[in-house]
Amino acid sequence: MRIANVDGRLKLLVGDGAVDVAEASDDRFDSDPAIGFQRFAELRKWAERVEVPLEAFAPERCGPPSPAPRQSFGIGLNYVDHAEETGMALPTAPLVFPKFVSSLTGASAQVALPEGNVDWEVEIVVVIGEVARAVTAARAWDVVAGLSVGQDLSERVLQRSGPVPQFGLAKSYPGFSPMGPCVVTPDEFENPDDLALGCELNGDQVQLGTSTNMVFSVPQLIAYLSGIVTLLPGDVIYTGTPAGVGAGRTPPRYLEPGDVLHSWVEGIGSIAQTFTSSENR
Repeated sequence: MRIANVDGRLKLLVGDGAVDVAEASDDRFDSDPAIGFQRFAELRKWAERVEVPLEAFAPERCGPPSPAPRQSFGIGLNYVDHAEETGMALPTAPLVFPKFVSSLTGASAQVALPEGNVDWEVEIVVVIGEVARAVTAARAWDVVAGLSVGQDLSERVLQRSGPVPQFGLAKSYPGFSPMGPCVVTPDEFENPDDLALGCELNGDQVQLGTSTNMVFSVPQLIAYLSGIVTLLPGDVIYTGTPAGVGAGRTPPRYLEPGDVLHSWVEGIGSIAQTFTSSENR
């Protein structure tokens, strides 16, 4: 199953088209995409009977598929090759930080660049589909609603300032957590633990990797997080990035006004951000 947030309404994607869930279900399900995750198992069962799309699908009109998560997590240094490019040792446990919900934006957005050095990080985003507490890695995929494409945009100056890093704030400026264009349930993938992902900056490929390079897999991340906090329907986890970030280049390369960033994940789709100066915020 594939679902999207199009113009603030929950849509089921069928083939190349879309179905308005509230209209097609005679308001059995709410039009609010956030509420869909509260009844996700029921929604999936209903969607099995829907065959004919009622409208064209417009990815450029997609907001974040989970627009109001109660918790939003980021994972640092979670790809072996990314840890290598930073010169840092592999973590022995997941490095977790918040990506504040106000930073969420959709699949196609303009993002104002704050002062500093803003970097890109293509990521697979996990959306939780049921209440999850102390879930084992073996059962972790059962609590996943689906996967989406994301960018963990990062302002490196603030991130590295102070006596301790400011990961949460530096990665939570407005528009710094784009995701979309849809959420794809795990059963749609041949192997959800082995997905290619990458991004291009102004048409030049800057990142390319596979999720098999993760230090901690999606099931391991869910087991770790749910052993400490209770994961809730609609919560999102940005699972880390492969090598190729701007800070890892010689010389470093950062985003500038006018840049266009395209990011994709195999079997899901792509998102794009255009960057403007802070004066246009």
